[in-house]
Amino acid sequence: MADDYYKILGVDKKADASEIKKAYRKLALKYHPDKTKGDKALEDKFKKISEAYAVLSDSEKRNQYDTYGSADFQQRFSQEDIFRNFNMGDILREFGFGGGGFSSGFGGNRSSMGGNPFQNMGGGFRQQAPPKGQDMEYEIPLTLYEIIHGTTKTITLNQGGNAQAIDVKIPKGLTAGKKIRLAGKGGISPHGGPAGNLYIKSKPINNNEYTIEGNDVLLSKQISLTQALLGDTIEVLTPDGTAIHLKIPAGTNHKAKMRIPNKGIPHMKGSGCGDLFVVINIHMPKKLTDKQTKLIQQLKETGL
Repeated sequence: MADDYYKILGVDKKADASEIKKAYRKLALKYHPDKTKGDKALEDKFKKISEAYAVLSDSEKRNQYDTYGSADFQQRFSQEDIFRNFNMGDILREFGFGGGGFSSGFGGNRSSMGGNPFQNMGGGFRQQAPPKGQDMEYEIPLTLYEIIHGTTKTITLNQGGNAQAIDVKIPKGLTAGKKIRLAGKGGISPHGGPAGNLYIKSKPINNNEYTIEGNDVLLSKQISLTQALLGDTIEVLTPDGTAIHLKIPAGTNHKAKMRIPNKGIPHMKGSGCGDLFVVINIHMPKKLTDKQTKLIQQLKETGL
């Protein structure tokens, strides 16, 4: 079950920054390893409250957490993401925990730039943990519809010779180059440490009608020469299957791109969508009828 950061800090979801800071200070004073002296369960409690504070004290991270919910947030964001720009050393010194073994673990650039701020800490954290297993990647083929709407896929993992089928929730917007993290589903540590992480990557399935470019989608639409010259209104199907009417201005050029905002692929992190671009292809007939030829000759005489 995913952690509820508000419950961990004991605050309401509408709590302001000062209330969140006050709650963390109270818990930090109680569970700081200087006070718990090697109690592993309480050390883990301290890690959890620090993680919760790292998210809820940052307006952008908190917004993402509130938007996606506990489970999706912790699937989308690694520990490095959570603790990025979070200087725990400065925060704890503000609460009265200066110097000692904790200054090297929390202070300096390491904590403020992300990474795991609990490495090389004093007290019960001094003992070097066995290395974790290897991180792994898994490519999942996804249709454009699945990328836009999200889906659930069942994959089979093999960890230490044990095959296991698991369901993976694919969020909206998992385009090529993006990935989600499944903690502890990677390679087994040969020295008894934690398993590595599994990173799920999208492999978009080729679509003959639409082309994906990041979060934008391109759709080729053929029109006649007269439609391009005189203008018209055509029906276009967006990638999610919605029919819309698109106005073609008079004098539209071949290969013109017409933008339909927010009808592309949703952004995986954040709000909004990419755009749909309709690429206009003007059909040039290879053979004209006698009547068409005569009319074209008349147009030629007008200087067209």
